[in-house]
Amino acid sequence: MAKVNIKIEGIPYEVEEGLTILEAAKICGYEIPSLCAFNHGECSRGSCRVCLVEATGARGLVASCVYPVAEGMEITISSPKATAARRTSVELLLSNHNVNCQQCEKNDYCELLHVAKITGAREGMFQGEKTPATVDMLTPSIKRDTSKCILCGRCIERCKNAHGLSVLGFEKRGFKTYVSPAENRSFANSPCILCGQCVSVCPTGALLEVSEIDKVDAAMKAGKYVVVQTAPAVRAALGEVFGLPIGTAVTGKMVAALRRLGFKKVFDTNFGADLTIMEEANELLDRITNGGVLPMITSCSPGWINYCEYYYGDLIPHLSSCKSPHEMFGAILKSYYCEKHGINPEDMFVVSVMPCTAKKYEKERPQLVTNGLKDVDAVLTTRELGKLIKRSGINFNKLPDEEFDMDIVGDYTGAGVIFGATGGVMEAALRTAVYKLSGEELKHVEFKEVRGLEGIKEATYNVAGKEIKVAVAHGMKNAKVLLDQIREGKSEYQFIEIMGCPGGCVSGGGQPYVKPCFLPNEDIDILDTYRQKRADALYREDEGRALRESHKNPQIIQLYDEYLGKPNSHKAHELLHTSYAPKERFKD
Repeated sequence: MAKVNIKIEGIPYEVEEGLTILEAAKICGYEIPSLCAFNHGECSRGSCRVCLVEATGARGLVASCVYPVAEGMEITISSPKATAARRTSVELLLSNHNVNCQQCEKNDYCELLHVAKITGAREGMFQGEKTPATVDMLTPSIKRDTSKCILCGRCIERCKNAHGLSVLGFEKRGFKTYVSPAENRSFANSPCILCGQCVSVCPTGALLEVSEIDKVDAAMKAGKYVVVQTAPAVRAALGEVFGLPIGTAVTGKMVAALRRLGFKKVFDTNFGADLTIMEEANELLDRITNGGVLPMITSCSPGWINYCEYYYGDLIPHLSSCKSPHEMFGAILKSYYCEKHGINPEDMFVVSVMPCTAKKYEKERPQLVTNGLKDVDAVLTTRELGKLIKRSGINFNKLPDEEFDMDIVGDYTGAGVIFGATGGVMEAALRTAVYKLSGEELKHVEFKEVRGLEGIKEATYNVAGKEIKVAVAHGMKNAKVLLDQIREGKSEYQFIEIMGCPGGCVSGGGQPYVKPCFLPNEDIDILDTYRQKRADALYREDEGRALRESHKNPQIIQLYDEYLGKPNSHKAHELLHTSYAPKERFKD
């Protein structure tokens, strides 16, 4: 790539042509205050004006996040004119902002507060009317408070980039502008898939998950038998809340923290993932053998399920009928586990710690009620677990490593661990499906063709004389390509994995915020870097497990022998399978 010579604060540098001033400055060791997600434009084209600098060849100050470098350009960041302008920009944002920082759940991770400190912005410099606010708390997953919105547009762009959707947009004009679903509808009355990607990039407290910490507190206070399960992706990201490097697996410390928080039992959702593979792999083989609807598509991701029900309701017969792993596990805990231990299922309260905001909505689906009881009672995000640990005064980094409870349920294989990364469900299913089809033990259990962060991955395997074609997509923008092929009758695949969030669960909408201004020592300028680091943590744990195929989990074998009979049995369908239905896009 061509290079250009520039000067920043009088110091000469050679940088790549095509970079913005903001990007070039960062490479050269300067941090210009900004509100850009990952410093590369996931915002509405420099509208916040927080990153203003002086540059030769420009008329006046320029927004460094969108202005490209040029040969011979001289850039001044610290001139009185530039610093005063940046301060004024932030003060103007604050003038229309609900400044209740102490009460705001985003306080520790508010980027507006961060740039206010850097620029020396003064509160109350501009007094006057504020834009009328909307507070939307009607969904179980996401809440929206426009009094804290700064109109950066990052949520709008993330919805487009990840899913090809425009659930959020700018409504009205001028001083009356706000960000919302069409017609200022609630998320509950719009075709939002509740994935939480918008929450992940919001720089303030305008978009947040709906917290269920109080619900868990109430269950403990009421004397319920409160148990917890954690998704595989949680262990790959929770450490970031406590200053550990991205990609640090904190499985043992997480378990120790949960015990100290007072949960009766601490289980791993990976057991549920192994159970999902047993049901899903056998469902796939049944469809292949008996002429069922193909391709079969995974059903683990509730964001993807919401998308299918809203936008591709005609393809619902292609969905696996399996519940997601944490819902399966909840059903088993309230039936098999309670029976074995003489616990009244009504007394058990199941908490799932998930990387996902859509799981909060999922647990409320009427189809996920067994024997009159919800399979899962509360869902906490990884961020909420971090808050709980901090609130309790636990020094996370000094905790010992402890093991999950594995009393009749809870043991897991490496196949269950990799569910958290895009391609992980497919690879785990292949490990069992190939064994079932061939009847032979696998010499190599890794199917690396379906790994990685490419938007769509595909592979073909010849198993026992049968050609099995599979595909993997993450983010609905990529999934749409595969779904349109099915709709047009052009799909060549037998099995497709779809995950709602880009990168899979490791970058779910409930994971710790990954923002450069709060992680100065991390290399996260490239969006996929942190996703890959978290995924790598899961693959390392998979490699370290003695058993790496779901059908070899001894507790899964025992569960079928003693209780379920066999995969896809009548009892298995009662407890572990569900149904879906098309949804209306808009509700009055």
